[in-house]
Amino acid sequence: MDYIKHFLPVGLLDIFDITSIDEQDKSFSIHLEEKNNLPQGFNPSEYESKGFYEAKKIQDFPIRGKAVYLFIKRRRWRRKDTGEVIHRDFTLIATGTKLTQELADF
Repeated sequence: MDYIKHFLPVGLLDIFDITSIDEQDKSFSIHLEEKNNLPQGFNPSEYESKGFYEAKKIQDFPIRGKAVYLFIKRRRWRRKDTGEVIHRDFTLIATGTKLTQELADF
């Protein structure tokens, strides 16, 4: 599945793992989950993974005439002593759209 990185936004697989790829008649659905790596600057011994937010559906460039939808599940972490919840902020989605930034730029 290493070839799939050539069809996805640059750097996406550095942060997310592909959990499944579904092909339908007119589209591909690629499901991704954020890796369990804390954002930079946070101490891993102070935080624990507390699951995921609901997946967001984002449209990306078509492949072979089929629409491509990315279903992205972002992870959240909780600080053990205070209960504070943190997550990464991504610029993957173009502001005001449900398109990847690359597709919106195109």
